[in-house]
Amino acid sequence: MPKSLPLSALGIMLFCNVAWAMNVVVSKIAVASLGVPPLFYTVLRSVTVLAVLFPLLLKGRPERLGLVLLIGFAITGGSFGLQFVGLQTASPSAVGIVNLSGAPLTVLFAILFLGEEVRWRRGLGMALALGGVALAIGAPSGNNDPVGLGFAFAGVLIGAFASVFVKRIDIGAVSLQAWAAVASLGIMLPASLALESGQIEALAAAPLAVAGCVLFAGVVVSVGAHSAYFRLFQRHDANLIVPLTLLTPLLTIAFGTWLTGDHVGWPLIVGGLMALAGVTIIVVRPSRTFPKAQLAKES
Repeated sequence: MPKSLPLSALGIMLFCNVAWAMNVVVSKIAVASLGVPPLFYTVLRSVTVLAVLFPLLLKGRPERLGLVLLIGFAITGGSFGLQFVGLQTASPSAVGIVNLSGAPLTVLFAILFLGEEVRWRRGLGMALALGGVALAIGAPSGNNDPVGLGFAFAGVLIGAFASVFVKRIDIGAVSLQAWAAVASLGIMLPASLALESGQIEALAAAPLAVAGCVLFAGVVVSVGAHSAYFRLFQRHDANLIVPLTLLTPLLTIAFGTWLTGDHVGWPLIVGGLMALAGVTIIVVRPSRTFPKAQLAKES
């Protein structure tokens, strides 16, 4: 494999980071400013992904379909739905930092369920990352609700738990997204109808704005950025690709401050730096249990 990335790959990774960071801000606008119920927003995103990737479903059912659907739902609709609930009252900047807990939680679940061995450096990284996220969640702020950040953290928790078992299923990353959209739609649509109200009113009030948010989340992020990321991951050394994803939380804070007026106080800054340092240690240390791509991005 090459020792350095070509400029084209760096450009693609910049696009991915911008898309992932903007997705948190766009989702905040959708569920908070536009008033789209969060579970219903998850439904709309799943419908969009399914519309684009539907041809993959026609190639046949994967082996262990039930497990594929369960894991796919957890790493997409389940985790996204909880994050969208959290974004109703939490800022994109804080949620971006909370999302950094995915890497240490994935390692923790791998220790518990897959026998992953972690030495002191990665243990230190886990402690730093989780400590920084805890500081961010507990920091008093006028535009952050600890309950909202708790929902966001629950989403990361579920996604990290499920991602540990992705290696147990034999399916490509893009095909997994297609089947995950089926599972998410099957679960989130009834949940939205039972637990939420005002879905049609939110669509009618700002149809173009809602459509723009949904298309960005479904097409640009889920289909475009994630597919491009995993394609690069297959072609280049993980040590070159994965650390570049750490630009995402920094961009999330920048976009949140610029577009939604986030207030970034010292506790959030310190917590973010701690979490970022911890995740950096985690992703540069080798893992024998699962690929680094799962540590860096699963959304």
